Amino acid sequence: MGGRRTKYKQEPPAPLRNPNETRPSTKRLGKRKANVDHEPEPSTNSRPTKKAKADKPSASKKRTKDPEKISKVKPTPTKEKSIPLSEEGESDGWEAASDLEDVDGLAVDGLDDLDIDEDDDLLRGVPEELDLGSDDEEVALFPQKGRKSKQAERPTKIIPTASDEDSDDESDNEDGPITAKNIEFRSRALDEEAAREAELDLEEMQNAALDASDDEIDMEGEGEDAEAFHLPTAEERAEEKNHVADVHVVQRRMRECVRILGNFRKLGAKDRLRSEYVEQLVSDIASYYGYNDFLAEKLFQLFPVSEAIEFFEANEVSRPVTIRTNTLKTRRRDLAQALINRGVNLEPIGKWTNVGLQVFESSVPIGATPEYLSGHYMLQAASSFLPVIALSPQPNERVLDMASAPGGKTTHIAALLQNTGIVFANDANKARTKSLTANVHRLGCKNVVICSYDGREFPKVMGGFDRVLLDAPCSGTGVISKDSSVKVNKSERDFHLLSHLQKQLILCAIDSVSPDSKTGGFLVYSTCSVTVDENEAVVDYALRKRPNVKLVDTGLGFGRDGFTKYRGKTFHPSVKLTKRFYPHVHNMDGFYVAKFKVEKRTKIKAGTQEAGSTNTVDADEQQDVGFDSDEDRAFIEEGKRIQMKAKGLRVPHRRQSDIAGRVVKAAA
Repeated sequence: MGGRRTKYKQEPPAPLRNPNETRPSTKRLGKRKANVDHEPEPSTNSRPTKKAKADKPSASKKRTKDPEKISKVKPTPTKEKSIPLSEEGESDGWEAASDLEDVDGLAVDGLDDLDIDEDDDLLRGVPEELDLGSDDEEVALFPQKGRKSKQAERPTKIIPTASDEDSDDESDNEDGPITAKNIEFRSRALDEEAAREAELDLEEMQNAALDASDDEIDMEGEGEDAEAFHLPTAEERAEEKNHVADVHVVQRRMRECVRILGNFRKLGAKDRLRSEYVEQLVSDIASYYGYNDFLAEKLFQLFPVSEAIEFFEANEVSRPVTIRTNTLKTRRRDLAQALINRGVNLEPIGKWTNVGLQVFESSVPIGATPEYLSGHYMLQAASSFLPVIALSPQPNERVLDMASAPGGKTTHIAALLQNTGIVFANDANKARTKSLTANVHRLGCKNVVICSYDGREFPKVMGGFDRVLLDAPCSGTGVISKDSSVKVNKSERDFHLLSHLQKQLILCAIDSVSPDSKTGGFLVYSTCSVTVDENEAVVDYALRKRPNVKLVDTGLGFGRDGFTKYRGKTFHPSVKLTKRFYPHVHNMDGFYVAKFKVEKRTKIKAGTQEAGSTNTVDADEQQDVGFDSDEDRAFIEEGKRIQMKAKGLRVPHRRQSDIAGRVVKAAA
């Protein structure tokens, strides 16, 4: 067991074989000759495999140092398949190779002394040519596991290009910690990445449309797929509600319904109506996502079939955590650097706001940092920035926030006013004013007055505001990801009551705005709902009830336009100036924003000519114009009766004298 490593560490043990016996490495071919005469005896002195592997690198180094010895060994006309295997499953040729590694140099002289018969059975076949390569290459006669050369460690790119240097710089900026120097680069890189992703999304949508058009096949030619999908009937759907349906079956049925409704003319069954597929899809959405049937159908009607599934799916995912920088105490760059030093991973939200930051992960509670307690930022959803940005308050203005708790929008308005002017923060729920007061004090807003009134009484309490923000109470269908109870606790009656309350509040908000304001005269109406009953219908109602108001552009650079037509209802054409925001499109809570401009009321006199009208009132007709209380008493009484009946009060019977008087006047 001699070797280069072991001879320097300890003395070799006593040999187990005859000392006069020649070494196995020099008798390699002699063994092969002996195999012809008699069977070989089992090898009792085979070396351990682990030791042979460990000593291979040293032997390889010896072989590569002396090319003359390698050249002498090259012509050995041996074939690998002629090497006999021992009883242990290892070939003697490989065993001899391991023995060669124990020698300091190759025993080339022993090869000349070997007696090889030309009639040896092992060498009678046609010799195979061994590809040894050129003389300049290093040749390894035996396999060397674990041998590593410097050539194998060379990099794939030897000469760096300019693109490599740019990528190195970018990787340093991207992988390194966020600092004040590279935050601008990161923001620009995110914008470029978003643009690339938008292009990829557009390309994927186009490719998907092409694939869908190519894959459209008539139901007659679908064969097994057409027979595999069965649209349940109304009776089967009613029976299925009594027990829990298989989730995989519901998923597959939803996909099939979406695919068929996408091209119903070609893919729809001839004996089934489109409404049946829609009813089945709405029923599956309600059972799969946990909505009641009414709300699932109401939300489904807002979108195309494929987009509706995306909306319901987006409501199952929480929105990103965002914070708003309080510019009264710090700047966004300084706040970002301070939070990064505390182990918070964040980045700017987007170009549309210069105070928002999106938090990805944090090693500390984001709502309990020293910066939060000092009032440097406010935990606030990205969609809550939009109404204040649309309101755009100017310094030294009087602003009213009619439903202000918990104070995110109020403190944002105060920051934009730079603690000038005055902000009236009102909330009808007095218990919620506690959190409102705490946030106002924490963020250092000194121009805020907190009050608790019903918003419908506010024109009588105080008016004459330059700008009014009405974030009306709503059903919360845009924030289902935060409050999943909305899925089951909203009914048709709730939407009727909420829309009625919103219509009352928006009229009171319009009356609270001063049309004589030199810098303002604006009202912003917003909800965290996506239904038309609470958004476009309320705005259209305000336009009809208050002729002195008009819709103007919100100033928001993104978002979808409001509906001007919806399920048979037609709204004012200017309603398209309002903005809608969806979770599956903008990655923020569902929101609606509308901006009004309040103008002075104009009284039209009888003698004046209206704009665009050619009719005038004569002088004789002006003399006849008047109000006779005795003549109109019957109409006044009838109007009072109608009002009492609408309020549910007991209506008195009509007097016979009034009825007779009306009949006489009608006959005259």
